[in-house]
Amino acid sequence: MKERLLLKPIPAPLSAALMFLFFIIPFSNLQAQSEIRQIISFNKDWKFYLGQVVNVNDESFDEKNWRRLDLPHDWSIEGKFDKKNPAGAGGAFLPGGLGWYRKSFFIPESSKNKNVFIDFDGVYRKSEVWINGHSLGMRPNGYISFRYDLTPYLKYGNGKNFLVVKVDNTHQPNSRWYSGSGIYRNVWLVTTGKIFVDHWGTYITTPVVNNSGAAIDIYIKVKNTTTNIKPVVLSSTIFDASGVKVAKVLSEINARGNGTTENSQTTQISKPHLWSVSDPYLYKVVTQIIIDDKPFDEYVTRIGIRSFKFDRDQGFLLNGNKIKINGVCDHHDLGCLGAAVNKRALERKLEILKAMGCNGIRTTHNPPAPELLDLCDKMGFIVMDEAFDMWKQEKTLYDYHLNFETWHKKDLEDQVLRDRNHASVFIWSIGNEIQEEWATDNSGSKIAMELSDIVRSLDMTRPITSALNNHDWNSNSILRSGALNLVGYNYDQKGFASFPQKFPGKNFIGTETVAALETRGHYDMPSDSIRLWPAKDDEPLRNGNKDLSCSSYDAVSAPWGSTHEGTWKIIKKYPYLSGQFIWTGFDYLGEPTPYEWPAHSSYFGIIDLAGFPKDVYYMYQSEWTDKTVLHIFPHWNWKKGKKIDVWAYYNHADEVELFLNGKSLGIRSKKGDDLHVMWRVVFEPGTLKAVSRKNGKTVLTRIIKTSGKAAGIILSADRNVIQADASDVSFIKTMIVDASGNPVPEADNLIKFSVSGPGTIAGTDNGNEADLESMKGSDRRAFNGLCLAVIQSKGKAGNLKVTAASKGLSSASLTIIVK
Repeated sequence: MKERLLLKPIPAPLSAALMFLFFIIPFSNLQAQSEIRQIISFNKDWKFYLGQVVNVNDESFDEKNWRRLDLPHDWSIEGKFDKKNPAGAGGAFLPGGLGWYRKSFFIPESSKNKNVFIDFDGVYRKSEVWINGHSLGMRPNGYISFRYDLTPYLKYGNGKNFLVVKVDNTHQPNSRWYSGSGIYRNVWLVTTGKIFVDHWGTYITTPVVNNSGAAIDIYIKVKNTTTNIKPVVLSSTIFDASGVKVAKVLSEINARGNGTTENSQTTQISKPHLWSVSDPYLYKVVTQIIIDDKPFDEYVTRIGIRSFKFDRDQGFLLNGNKIKINGVCDHHDLGCLGAAVNKRALERKLEILKAMGCNGIRTTHNPPAPELLDLCDKMGFIVMDEAFDMWKQEKTLYDYHLNFETWHKKDLEDQVLRDRNHASVFIWSIGNEIQEEWATDNSGSKIAMELSDIVRSLDMTRPITSALNNHDWNSNSILRSGALNLVGYNYDQKGFASFPQKFPGKNFIGTETVAALETRGHYDMPSDSIRLWPAKDDEPLRNGNKDLSCSSYDAVSAPWGSTHEGTWKIIKKYPYLSGQFIWTGFDYLGEPTPYEWPAHSSYFGIIDLAGFPKDVYYMYQSEWTDKTVLHIFPHWNWKKGKKIDVWAYYNHADEVELFLNGKSLGIRSKKGDDLHVMWRVVFEPGTLKAVSRKNGKTVLTRIIKTSGKAAGIILSADRNVIQADASDVSFIKTMIVDASGNPVPEADNLIKFSVSGPGTIAGTDNGNEADLESMKGSDRRAFNGLCLAVIQSKGKAGNLKVTAASKGLSSASLTIIVK
């Protein structure tokens, strides 16, 4: 790591020479891209069938009873929550099964002397693919991306081709969380010439980075599918974010026939614009293969130029500046959209996290969708890219342990090759809470060394960790291997402070922390003594509330974890603690904690499944951002005379004063390492007002009013203009209000959504962990005053009207422009 990140100035004469070269080297015309390499979406017009079929690879197979759909697709989220489904609580009580996808298509005659590939970003799980009856292979891992070569089996011109994909998610449980089922990520058809940059065929590093200049090393794999050696010119041009050319390098190579030829190039950029979490600046590297003075292939790689290191004393440094990694763990589901990837839905999640001050994502516990990493590059997140939740020892009956021996090398190699150019990827994780940690036969050490060697053979620029729940050097087989650059801590927050003594000379990362439990909008009194979980690990897992809710005060946690405030106080205090990835940013489908029907989603999120922040969100915002924050809670609808604990999160102020119906209830200030202030108040209806002040001057004022009965609905869209691409979505927040427009905090009215115009309802949600209504229905009961509708474009432009209606309430509507 250190060798790759040495900061050395580029000599001024060299910088001047490089700038001269930038202007004298000619640049090939990029307008030929569509003629060189074509990458088209292969998501449209598939046929789908759930269940057993025969003779599916016959060209004359009858598809009339099959459903027409577009990808990405997750059939599990379309099913019913059922206690009898074999996925169980971990899989959100949703169905698995055996699914088939079939697509007919034509390839033009112009592609006859080219190569045609199909790229799958992810299929869950155990996929098998056929083209025109010919088997292309199978991949058991549901999270990995893979490619097949269609070229030898294609028909051209008027010849119809048919592709068949079998997806087998029958044997369950095979996951500890909701996996989804189907071709749930994007599919691409890639056409190249006979000589081209290979799949994931560039590797770009920046071994020297500082404000004066950056050295750029470019490694390229060229594939030649002809039988002859061919002399070619490799051209790599670097553009800044505005499209200005800043560097170019040329190489001449002989591309060997029926094989791959590797080449390395080196160039430099003077005064680079460095990538950071607050300024995620990206460059574009365009690599061309030139034959006979004409561009023959083109491959684009986006990079960020940055230096970083983990330091045993200072924690984490990015571009020489010390920062905390304020990250969260993130499962792959998108709430009511299930596992079917949607770029806008991913972007919305990251926007909500970014507004909280989050700067890190751990891809728990598997390779993520490529779109997530693209977004993290552009939006400024530090990513821990994780490979496996288990090795050879199982966690669930039918999980990846059955395939690990045969597939781990290929799967890990493909993950690193795919992701290693991403500016956002800072850490590789080879496993999460791996059972082999406890191995007494040294098997954990052997596997850890093998996996780390695989990663380092492909990328030496990033540290490797494993998320460990055993932090004893003598008994942890993975730790003893010496394979890890970072000691990953899952929980054990009481041991954080003593890390330097326990692991002298080592670097810390909180791979998984907190595990607090909260239900948005639910409050149990008194706020500081709520413990729904037992104190001892061997007691039954249970929930203390009949409605399976947990208090939204930061007072409830799993026995192995802690509250949010409890962990952050420790991470914040010690500079050698580089940061943490909190369990979790969002609630996620499956793994309800406690495991109790009908709960089917987690309670761990700082944000609920619908994307509505819980109260602790504002604690982090007050600590992790420069935004001025004053957030008071709970709501103010209670029985008269009940004692209510009022909390306030705030910053940029010395004190907060609370008023009830104009009468002061006192001034509170944070003492020591306090992260909130509190008043114990005897409830009376009316107006609760909080005022924060600094040096006696008002900073912010917040007001909560006692509401009347539910009378109406207010709709608000996260975006009022979306793209007519049949993929873009708008998230419609739906709030129940009284006649004066005040939120009704405990409203549970049934809302009926309808859409007219070029759109459809993609899903509905409300953040209730135990709501058993279908997430694909158009009706949703409000939960603690809120619910959500997700509206998706249909592929045509126009005005889309969304209406929400409920018996006894005035309806509401809004217009989304689709263009």
